[in-house]
Amino acid sequence: MLTSKIHGYLDYITVLFFAIAPSIFSLSQTGTYLAYFLAVVHFLMTIFTAFSSGAIKLIPFQVHGYVELAVSLLLLAGPWLLADSFSSTDQIFFTVCGAAVLIVWLLTKYKSPLKNDF
Repeated sequence: MLTSKIHGYLDYITVLFFAIAPSIFSLSQTGTYLAYFLAVVHFLMTIFTAFSSGAIKLIPFQVHGYVELAVSLLLLAGPWLLADSFSSTDQIFFTVCGAAVLIVWLLTKYKSPLKNDF
C-alpha cells in the first residue's frame, strides 16, 4: 500500500509528466490540450487535498481518490471511444497513463492520510 505521503510525491511527478508529455511524445493538438488540462487539474487537486502534500487542504483524501478513479477510467476508455480526435500515439499515451493512475489508485490507502504519512 502506498502512503498518502508517497502518493503526494507521485501526484507532483504526474503533474510534471503531463506538462512535459506533449514535447516528449509529439502528441496531437487534442492530445496536447488534454495533457496540459490534466496537468493543471491534477496540480489543483493535489494542492487542495487534505494530506501532507496538499497546501490548502480543502478536499478530503478519499474524494481525491474517487476523482483519480474516475479520471483513470476515462483515460482508459476515452481515447478509444473518441478515436477520431486522437492520434495513435495519443491513444497509447492516454491509455498507459490511465492504467498507471488506476494502479496507483489500487495501491493507495485513502482512508486516513494523517496515519499514513509516516
